[in-house]
Amino acid sequence: MKALLILTLYLSFATISAAQTKTFHDFSTTNIDGKELKMSDFKGKKVLVVNVASECGNTPQYETLEKMYLKYGSEKFVIIGFPANNFMGQEPGSNEEIKAFCTSAYHVTFPLMSKVSVKGKKKDPIYQWLTEKKQNGVMDAEVTWNVQKFMIDENGHLVGMVKPGVDPDCEEIISWIEGK
Repeated sequence: MKALLILTLYLSFATISAAQTKTFHDFSTTNIDGKELKMSDFKGKKVLVVNVASECGNTPQYETLEKMYLKYGSEKFVIIGFPANNFMGQEPGSNEEIKAFCTSAYHVTFPLMSKVSVKGKKKDPIYQWLTEKKQNGVMDAEVTWNVQKFMIDENGHLVGMVKPGVDPDCEEIISWIEGK
């Protein structure tokens, strides 16, 4: 009986540990040009993951995101935008239309991915990991609107989330980038 209890506890712990050992770097996705991108390419960098939309009240945050990317984006930091049409149809375009809008209206140079779903039954696997504590080991953080920001450390671990209406250059994100 004691051996069975120990085995059960061990298996439970192993299952929990396995779920928490998966990192952002274990995923791959498709960029906006249709090419595979491995998140392991960002090992050693802090990553700000943002679900974006072109026709939202938060769309002007693209400007701040681009300024931050130009200021901090180097060997140590990257922003990755994931266009998503989950909130009131505010990202209706094709990948080509989204890219054209982002580059012409906001001169975006940070990486953009192909359009994904960030909630619901078709939620992208990266967003499943970002939003479910059982996968990321840190928190449940359902995406509530466009331009929600997730902070990933250099080792691929989720370290925090900032709500959609908060500007990307808020103290929490800047302190995290600068390592304060």
